[in-house]
Amino acid sequence: MAFTLSPGNHADISEAPALLDKCAAPTRLLADKGYDANSLRDRLAATETEAVIPSTRSRKAPIPYDAEAYHDRNLIERAFCRLKDWRRIATRYDKLAINFASAVAIAAIVIWWT
Repeated sequence: MAFTLSPGNHADISEAPALLDKCAAPTRLLADKGYDANSLRDRLAATETEAVIPSTRSRKAPIPYDAEAYHDRNLIERAFCRLKDWRRIATRYDKLAINFASAVAIAAIVIWWT
């Protein structure tokens, strides 16, 4: 598992390559429609990672995905909800990114442990 901090005005997909570089190639990547880009799909195909990403409406020919596996994405959303239960993370009290990243890491460890 890996995470990066980015400015709030950056698209999430712009951070995807950095995150993929930080960890071993996954078997399957579950993501929402915001990650539907040919560049990301090509990168995942190169590492033999299954892309479980629904196509955006703007695609002329939607790319099929495993809808049953996509239902497991709610685990990811619930993990973000659990992180936001920590007031320090939800309100971003820390001014320095290193302090905020440390708080996120500690909260993730405690959540995983309990």
